[in-house]
Amino acid sequence: MADMQAGTSQQQDSQGKTNLIPGVKHVIAVSSGKGGVGKSTVSVNLAVALGLRGAKVGLLDADIYGPNIPMMMGVEKTPEQQDGKITPAESHGVKLISMGFFVPEDQAVVWRGPMVHTAIQQLFRDVLWGDLDFLLIDLPPGTGDAQLTLSQLVPLAGAITVTTPQEVALHDVRKGMMMFQKVNVPLLGIVENMSHFVCGHCGERTEIFSYGGGERAADTLGVPFLGRVPIDPAIREGGDLGRPLVIADPDSPQAKAFHEIAAKIAARFGTENQDGPSRIESLLKKIRPASGN
Repeated sequence: MADMQAGTSQQQDSQGKTNLIPGVKHVIAVSSGKGGVGKSTVSVNLAVALGLRGAKVGLLDADIYGPNIPMMMGVEKTPEQQDGKITPAESHGVKLISMGFFVPEDQAVVWRGPMVHTAIQQLFRDVLWGDLDFLLIDLPPGTGDAQLTLSQLVPLAGAITVTTPQEVALHDVRKGMMMFQKVNVPLLGIVENMSHFVCGHCGERTEIFSYGGGERAADTLGVPFLGRVPIDPAIREGGDLGRPLVIADPDSPQAKAFHEIAAKIAARFGTENQDGPSRIESLLKKIRPASGN
């Protein structure tokens, strides 16, 4: 990534700190206590769902060691530079940037904390994000350097935590949310991913990872429960093909769950337009014939 100096258009917040992204209204971290719970899948589908509701949305892949957002959003071309700044890629109506654009696929990123801090800072400072209603940050799992860097660099509107229902995942969720509390980041709520599986042939429902753990954790921590997303092979397929499920199969229970979560986030920050639901329906009517639905 280019080594660029901060632009003169940057502003300062009420505490005198430089605002690296003055055009962004709400920065939301999407986190998980452990890997493998579908955090990036939730980030991608939530970003696209918010965009379908009429919001201007960006998605920053802060998982420096395992950046998957470019593949999941179907973008292969490296973003271009303009006047010493990086123009973010755009896919499915969402602006996005990722370290995956700048590191070869077969090359591992072996960096210590200070280098991670610098890289994340550049993804904010040196990217032409423009005016956005939401900038979602797809964080790496855990409570490491990226999380602390993020809380130091930009004013976070809040954090969403993704978990699966089993107790081992929920144990890590509690630790992660306590970390955000310690750095005074509002907790927007918990998303229970891979909540259950419904057989496409017989309709039988199976609780693969137990059930209801995310909601119980939200109750215990006193934070909102944003919703549960069933597990389905189509979610994995959409991620592999770069076509998020809210676009690929808009009538599926999973896509509807993502839209319900997006509606709660939009309402939380007052960005939901009165024509939001009708706008979504009109857009999805255009999508359905192409997807075969």
